[in-house]
Amino acid sequence: MPAQNPRRSPKPQERRRDPERTRALILDAAMKEFGAHGYAGARISAIAARAGVNVQLISYYFDGKEGLYQAISEQWQQRRGDLAPAGTPMHEQLRRYALEALHNPDGVRLLAWGGLEYTGAETPAPANQFAETIEELRTLQKSGALPAEVDPSYLLVMLMAMAMAPTTLPHIIESTCGADPRSPEFLERFADQLAIVARHLGL
Repeated sequence: MPAQNPRRSPKPQERRRDPERTRALILDAAMKEFGAHGYAGARISAIAARAGVNVQLISYYFDGKEGLYQAISEQWQQRRGDLAPAGTPMHEQLRRYALEALHNPDGVRLLAWGGLEYTGAETPAPANQFAETIEELRTLQKSGALPAEVDPSYLLVMLMAMAMAPTTLPHIIESTCGADPRSPEFLERFADQLAIVARHLGL
């Protein structure tokens, strides 16, 4: 990742802003910019313009582009926890994740960009963030709901790919389903269909 700009203090009038509101404005703008262009293509100046703040404030609050991206990633992890609290059936988790393309499209695009920009040099996502879901799949397997030859880790990757299809395969959806992949009508039906398939898989 590119070198960070030196941290500079904002001007006195900028310090008088509500810090939490300013941080929230910057994070919201960054989610949109990173979601639209990925890390490499996102510009700090564009984020500042979206948020209506001075570029220096981004360095002041987040230590630059890399720190801001990390904050956005942590925000997305929190969102994941809110979507699927403990005890949520797997098919319902998948339905909710699929609906993120409707309710939180920038977050889903950010996740997709993370994969597109991944070269192997970056630190992979920590395995423990998926450990609970993989353990759920193993429990279902032990109960006989899943065949013994199915690898829970591989299955999780497949399920995630399915839930993200409206974001990653919009052109395929348009040609095969004859629908606008970003419309609420399609996304709600797609999420319901994904849940139905998951239930048939024993999830």
